[in-house]
Amino acid sequence: MNKLRTALATAAAAALGLAALATAPAQAAAQPAFLAASQMPPSSTPWTATQVFTGIPENGGALCAPYKIPAQNTRYREFSTELDTNGVQITTVARTEADAVKLVDTLRKSIAGCGPLLEQQNPGLRAVSASHGKLAVEEGAWVYSLDTADPQIGSTDIHLFSVGRDGRTVTLVRWGQMGDFKDAPLTAFRTTTKTAVNKLH
Repeated sequence: MNKLRTALATAAAAALGLAALATAPAQAAAQPAFLAASQMPPSSTPWTATQVFTGIPENGGALCAPYKIPAQNTRYREFSTELDTNGVQITTVARTEADAVKLVDTLRKSIAGCGPLLEQQNPGLRAVSASHGKLAVEEGAWVYSLDTADPQIGSTDIHLFSVGRDGRTVTLVRWGQMGDFKDAPLTAFRTTTKTAVNKLH
């Protein structure tokens, strides 16, 4: 897997790091729940899921921008199949609901502008970001795609992202695999996103 794909595979962790708004201690009350492996979009081989970890993934990279994500108040779960399909869900609890709103806005702007920035940073790379609308779930969730192709090595990758919020809690879900946008399970990913936001509280 090339360097770009490795960076994209940890895009969710990076994106959350753009905001230092979620640094306050989370309440000791019930922690937000996470997706189960079976709730990821259907795949030709079964999904497996890690346990839920505190903090951010160790291999967290950058999604079109540097990041500084505090481990405090942030948890994540990673997903994978046998066919190079992978995903992650990262959830963080902001200090206030206003901070959570700002965090969602920051993440949305970062993901929406990722394609053009990747092309600037990687000459020869073709990268297209697209918005796929808002979902009516809790305080809302937004879905995006990132389609990349590297002609030099003949690789193509497609990623789907969503950012959703329930009160002070923000979650970002990413799905990715080798292939093009036509290979992406957009409808099923919307269902996964709704499930993720509904499970937060």
